[in-house]
Amino acid sequence: GQGAREYKRAADTQKCIRVSGKHNDLEEVGHDTYHHTFFEMLGNWSFGDYYKAEAIRWAWELLTEIWKLPKERLWATVYRNDDEAFELWKSETDIDINHILRFGEKDNFWEMGDKGPCGPCSEIHINLGDDFDNPKFVNAGLSECIEIWNLVFIQYNRDEEGKLHELPAKHVDTGMGFERVCAILQNKKSNYDTDIFSPLIKKVSELSGIKYEREEDQIPMRVIADHIRTLTFAITDGAVPGNDGRGYVLRRILRRAARYGRKLNLNEPFLYKLVNVLVDTMSDIFPELKEKQEYVKKIIKAEEENFNATLDRGIELFEILIDELSNAGLKKISGKDVFKLYDTFGFPVDLTNIMAKEKGFEIDEDGFNNLMERQKERARVASKEKFASINLAENDLGKFQIKENVKTVFTGYDEFKSGAQIIGYKKENGNNLIILDKSPFYVEAGGQINDTGKLIIGNNPFNVVDLVKIEDKTIHVIENPSTDLLIITGTNVIAQVDEPRRWDIMRNHSATHLLDAALRKILGAHVHQAGSYVGQDKLRFDFTHFAKLSESELRDIEILVNEQLRRNLSLIHHRNVPFEKAKKMGALMFFGDKYGDKVNVVQFGDFSIEFCGGTHVQNSSQIGLFKIISETSIASGVRRIEAVTGLGVENYINEQITKLSNAE
Repeated sequence: GQGAREYKRAADTQKCIRVSGKHNDLEEVGHDTYHHTFFEMLGNWSFGDYYKAEAIRWAWELLTEIWKLPKERLWATVYRNDDEAFELWKSETDIDINHILRFGEKDNFWEMGDKGPCGPCSEIHINLGDDFDNPKFVNAGLSECIEIWNLVFIQYNRDEEGKLHELPAKHVDTGMGFERVCAILQNKKSNYDTDIFSPLIKKVSELSGIKYEREEDQIPMRVIADHIRTLTFAITDGAVPGNDGRGYVLRRILRRAARYGRKLNLNEPFLYKLVNVLVDTMSDIFPELKEKQEYVKKIIKAEEENFNATLDRGIELFEILIDELSNAGLKKISGKDVFKLYDTFGFPVDLTNIMAKEKGFEIDEDGFNNLMERQKERARVASKEKFASINLAENDLGKFQIKENVKTVFTGYDEFKSGAQIIGYKKENGNNLIILDKSPFYVEAGGQINDTGKLIIGNNPFNVVDLVKIEDKTIHVIENPSTDLLIITGTNVIAQVDEPRRWDIMRNHSATHLLDAALRKILGAHVHQAGSYVGQDKLRFDFTHFAKLSESELRDIEILVNEQLRRNLSLIHHRNVPFEKAKKMGALMFFGDKYGDKVNVVQFGDFSIEFCGGTHVQNSSQIGLFKIISETSIASGVRRIEAVTGLGVENYINEQITKLSNAE
């Protein structure tokens, strides 16, 4: 009841990727005939409209009257105490009543999490085996008897204590496996034998020169055919292989497929050659595949080339490990060695696990996870060095003796100097920590570094050497003065930012926005920000792209940015804009970033518009000049540009002139 649509019924096909979580089928993919990492989920939905009777009757009608599936092979399961659904199967259909079975929560109760909408479901299975009248095969995990349709009846809401409450309106959400239905309708025993997969398998066979006949060859071909679908659809929709999040899911899938290719003697990049086949078979339904075809091929090929460079060396190390363990009579690869394969050669843990199983070994996954957690903890500690330097924890505000509802108002968008009042103070390890009711000092965020400057207390200036923000309160760290500093809450002060330094930072920050827009215009809409640094000396911008930028591309990007500086584009700073309104404005947002109900949007004319909380120049001409000084790779599929503006360009030119003079 928290939202509404203009319709009460819907039918759809949903692109699904399932690689991790509670429904993780990755280990089965390719080894059985009906699990996939990418699949289409066909569904029909009722939002408070039709309910169990219609859903059951129409499902039976489609399966038996329209598609002519044999009734004697169909089975229906219901939740153990859902007498309503049990009786409706008897009254609304002519199914054999002995083919209606009851199961528990594991098989016939649907819920997304520990709380929220949920309800019983009724699954439809088909037994394609010889003994199709035997109930023992239903939900037994056999390829001969598989679930093809799940009718979910959303009738409850589970509260935080786990109790079920009847929903005021009842809903239907069904899910049917497209690939499984195709296999049944085409009279195939395997999803991989249907016209969804057979063109891909035929191409793999052609590339490898190996026929799709022996089981040891069929498994890698099925894995490859499945994985190229996942990669192509995901990259088409905007994801790219990377080192974390969804990017790492794709990298795992690609490297898994590449390694299976080695079992077919496919030692050179080959996955990208399958994209055309998939586009030919699927783009009539999903036209976006055709639009992004060449881009997807470039991404996959670049990723294959990067992994191939280390794959052989990693496999060599793996074989040495196996020999050493075998000689020692051991059958388990240590977490340390699994981590080394991951950290040095890019082997995801599940890839090492596959290779180990093929040799009759197992891996110490817990040991690997512990090492991964220690690595993450080191990163977390490094990111908290600022807190450690002043010994201030996030829950340490109580020592300042200030009211919780008081916050520091940031004035730095409009001024470099502000009159303010001290609302909290304490001394820590020789440092004076001061909280003000308002401050022009920008605290490091979004890639932009801290401001520096002075607090003038009485007639005495004190250097601000660090800043920390906790719960909307800005803590100014004052350099230890030579004499004892008497500070009283309520004292009026002047907070003054180092203005020339801030101007250099603002020039670089505004330039990153223009650079981002230029990259997308020159290289393509696939470019996404992957990190940034904005200081007074230079800017650094990390972005997703599959190849090294050519000299002409770099020149075109630089020219385009400088054109915008000469256009004197005015800054339009949209502040405290409702999040949904900002999205409708077309502001560029970044996957993985968290946004509140109100956001700031930075716009430079018609060229760039992005979510941003940083500080900026008032018009693009104030940046002066923009110069790229380097372009490098920092990870597979992630590039880095470093550049300078304004005074930084002057310094760069002078350095080059000095080098030329010294070389003469």
